Amino acid sequence: MTFALGQGTGPLKGLKVVEIAGIGPSPHACMLLADLGADVIRVERPGGQMLSGGSHDLLNRGRPSIALDLKNPEAVATVLDLVAEADVLVEGMRPGVTERLGLGPEDCHARNPRLVYARMTGWGQDGPWSQVAGHDMNYIAITGTLHGLGQSKDKPQFPTNLVGDFGGGSTYLVIGILAAIFEAKTSGQGQVVDAAIVDGTASLNAMTSAFLAGSGFKEERAANMLDGGAPYYDIYETSDGEHLSVGALEPQFYDLLIDLLGLKEQAPDRWDPEKTDELRKLLTTTFLTKTRDEWCAIFDGTDACVAPILKLSEAPEHPHIKGRGVFVEHEGILQPQPAPRFSRTQATLSHPPAPGAGAHTREALLAWGIEDVDGLIERGAAVQLG
Repeated sequence: MTFALGQGTGPLKGLKVVEIAGIGPSPHACMLLADLGADVIRVERPGGQMLSGGSHDLLNRGRPSIALDLKNPEAVATVLDLVAEADVLVEGMRPGVTERLGLGPEDCHARNPRLVYARMTGWGQDGPWSQVAGHDMNYIAITGTLHGLGQSKDKPQFPTNLVGDFGGGSTYLVIGILAAIFEAKTSGQGQVVDAAIVDGTASLNAMTSAFLAGSGFKEERAANMLDGGAPYYDIYETSDGEHLSVGALEPQFYDLLIDLLGLKEQAPDRWDPEKTDELRKLLTTTFLTKTRDEWCAIFDGTDACVAPILKLSEAPEHPHIKGRGVFVEHEGILQPQPAPRFSRTQATLSHPPAPGAGAHTREALLAWGIEDVDGLIERGAAVQLG
């Protein structure tokens, strides 16, 4: 597949981004930027990244992959040439690594003062643990967020790496990039964006901080309104071993829930704390009388706030998900559409993930105006796959 600049659609069309390949949140952020129309070039090490790569790695969609040996001065010089024409550089290495490579903020700003230099880490660029290894669950653990996750009173439950890597990580990295780009249009100067998962996760969890600052909040799992402590905001099993999510918080929604369950005459006062266990038991036994799909037929299109818990493989066929086109088959892979949506500059999926690191080295470097690309390949500074 041929790559050329300016092929993206969406509101970020024309934005040029250099991505120093990492894993997890930084490629997800660059996927989002590419989805929204940015021209992103992904700089990988020869051989690629651990836990990353291949034609099914959707985090790498929408952008070419070039392979450069950053231990080679010519490769470093090539990245700086790319930076000179870029709006943004994204890197996800430990603090100090890009500086040692000769690609730190000072090196890049010397070539391009308006560059937004975006850094993605777990702990941040400073602090006692800034040089310590870690992963998603470690980052969300020390922010006070993991403690409250899950409905088990015995121990916290971590939701894969959604909360840290992608909620507090890539999402806030993109927010920081867009904010810095906006500011640079006024000042003409770039700056460093220090996006740390610990910072983003703490911000993401601000509502819980507000609950704690108020009264009545318990630092226990399944003890508060939104964590399974309330019977009307919880998960219930159905007769076929599947599950439903029930979120009938508001009185009118709760009344409809009870009515459609046929419990109008049986349900105790939901505001009576002495009746909480009784109400939970009643809801539990009632939901077990029908299958998930039978209950879905009863609640479909109502304000009872009941939705089936679907496997990822089932989700694309749900009437609402299918009707809205949340998932689409693109280049043979069923995948989520770009989000959010725009009325005038709608984003569309472009290129599939590269089959391997360096699959587009020659054509992507040429498209970005790099000279003597064949010489770089012959001398080992760059690698062309295949």
